[in-house]
Amino acid sequence: MFRIIFVMDLLNGSVVHAVKGERSKYKQIQDSMICDSSDPFEVLSSVKPHELYIADLDHIQNIGNNFGIIKKISGQTRTMVDIGVKNMDDVQKCAEISDTVIIGTETASLDVIEDAAIQFRGRINVSIDMKNGSVLTKDMNMELRTEDFIKRLNEIEINEIILLDLGKVGTVAGIDEIFLDDVADLSTHKIIVGGGIKNLDDIDKLRRLGINGALAATALHNGNIPIDFIR
Repeated sequence: MFRIIFVMDLLNGSVVHAVKGERSKYKQIQDSMICDSSDPFEVLSSVKPHELYIADLDHIQNIGNNFGIIKKISGQTRTMVDIGVKNMDDVQKCAEISDTVIIGTETASLDVIEDAAIQFRGRINVSIDMKNGSVLTKDMNMELRTEDFIKRLNEIEINEIILLDLGKVGTVAGIDEIFLDDVADLSTHKIIVGGGIKNLDDIDKLRRLGINGALAATALHNGNIPIDFIR
């Protein structure tokens, strides 16, 4: 079954509109067609998502955290959470407040991914964070073509892979069908795509390509994807 997963980006306790990974420019959501508040619990009450992706932008930027809010939300719906994991201590913290821990290439090393996959079996998603066609990483072991890194992850017992194009986040610019067609058959893990999802046509394209799910926020707030699809 194809999943459309609602995205909630948290900054200083509020839901913000993420655009192109430029975190210093993120502002509280406004003019949304699905809720009239940036309070995460009011958004949750309005949207009633079956599944939720949460990014803790405070912890990712080392300026605080939203752990209390995230833990309460995780008690109300299924969550996968990105806190900007850097080490196993972060994995443990995230595991305590979420159902699934997201480990992103932007902040973590391959060693952390491998260790977490063993210690938290079945609860680890790896986010391949990309911008301008390149994998964002500080680890030489992950300085690979996306296709090659996906093959490397086939050797690790993780749950799912998230292909996150940060340059497209919040833009509803559409998906890269040629790239996704190339990578869809490479992975033994389920693949979720995030960044640039525009409308239901994009969802249909992803499904036909063999992708298993999509992260969506802007396309839901602007009404391009009906809210029923994430309930």
